[in-house]
Amino acid sequence: MDRKFYITTTLPYVNAEPHIGFAMEIVQADIIARYRRELGDDVFFNTGTDEHGLKIYRKALETGKDPQAYADEYAEKFRKLKDALNLSDDLHFIRTTDPHHKQAAQEFWKLCEKNSDIYKATYKTKYCVGCELEKTDSELVDGKCPIHQNLELEIIEEENYFFRFSKYQKPLLELYEKNQEFVLPKSRLNEIKKFVEAGLTNFSISRLKEKMPWGMPVPGDEKHVMYVWFDALVNYISTLGWPENTKNFEKFWGTNDAPNGIQMAGKDQIRQQAAMWQAMLMSAKLPNSKQILIHGFVTSGGQKMSKSLGNVIDPYEVVGKYGTDAFRYYVARELNMFDDSDFTWEKFNERYNADLANGIGNLAARVTKLAEDNLSEPVSPFLETHLVSPLERFEIGKAIDHVFMKVQNLDKKINDEEPFKLVKVEPERGKLMINELVRELYHIAETLAPFLPDTSEKIKKAIKENKKPENLFPRK
Repeated sequence: MDRKFYITTTLPYVNAEPHIGFAMEIVQADIIARYRRELGDDVFFNTGTDEHGLKIYRKALETGKDPQAYADEYAEKFRKLKDALNLSDDLHFIRTTDPHHKQAAQEFWKLCEKNSDIYKATYKTKYCVGCELEKTDSELVDGKCPIHQNLELEIIEEENYFFRFSKYQKPLLELYEKNQEFVLPKSRLNEIKKFVEAGLTNFSISRLKEKMPWGMPVPGDEKHVMYVWFDALVNYISTLGWPENTKNFEKFWGTNDAPNGIQMAGKDQIRQQAAMWQAMLMSAKLPNSKQILIHGFVTSGGQKMSKSLGNVIDPYEVVGKYGTDAFRYYVARELNMFDDSDFTWEKFNERYNADLANGIGNLAARVTKLAEDNLSEPVSPFLETHLVSPLERFEIGKAIDHVFMKVQNLDKKINDEEPFKLVKVEPERGKLMINELVRELYHIAETLAPFLPDTSEKIKKAIKENKKPENLFPRK
């Protein structure tokens, strides 16, 4: 069966270095994408960078750089995550400053305008530059945005273009009702339902160019540039070649009858992803997303990460100290798919030594050494692999727990049955036992592939060559 599978991360702003929260999101997406490829699906995996908006414009001015040069520099830091985190070879990387994306965003605007969902009005609002979102008083804590309490809210008063968000209250609620798993986890679906049920306010989708020149021109009105969210959200379909490549668009994003787009996002973006973007798609008469997976934040030692506290975790630093697969393992096993999770160097080191150095690393060394010393040729054929089913439900933690339970069981089997002794007194029985151990190790390596692709390949290579590999995870 020729199944199509589409998954995308959000596009991080290029106003700061890549952080562990986004690294977690893209590794989780990569694990799912690799799993679906192993099932035989035709997979489209998307990520990239969001490069317009007031926040980025100001950062560029602070550093004395042209906004495009600033965006180029930071976009490259995110692009390099592909190698650092060993992401899929065919990962698509889109930038919102790409010429084709500009064309697509402007075409999308025209479709919404044609449907009478864009109009011009004067307004006054409180605005959080950190979120790039307007804020109502009910959303504020002590007069500030709860997510960016270090930033003062700005008052914006000007004539802008607006999107008729309020028009889509009923269609959005029908969308959520029709698909009870449209947003996972369920608590997030309930959250967005309550937001929409409370009533929707039309939102601004442009800024005056004279006040904020770093943005995409509004079609037919050069005095305005597109509001960053309206521009950036279109990346999910422009990356497929929309609007001109309708075949690729329908192949991966799907149709109204069979939507196929799966999006990952943090809990601070549920409104944008599950309501604003869906209303925009309805306005443009395009298929809605199939599903939206909302993850929590990564804290550091129980505290929110911030530069002032000095507890920001750099994924490049973690990879430099422990290696790529160790980082991917921690993301899969310790960072919850849907809830907030905590990172500490102590916990990481403990997991590394217990599960990787003393776990899969030690097991691989024991089994391949037994085979190298006692078998004259590589073990073949190998067990048929049954892929881990919790990944069907995006339960990455449960899936890797299942794999490492097999690691523990195989290790216990060696300790209990002592093939290293048996092969000396009953060579044939001992060799049969070692042969079976090798096959089970190969099966573990196969099921590890979506999580720890490099480790998986090293173990399989060692088995095929009948030779113990170099130490996979040296103790730290």
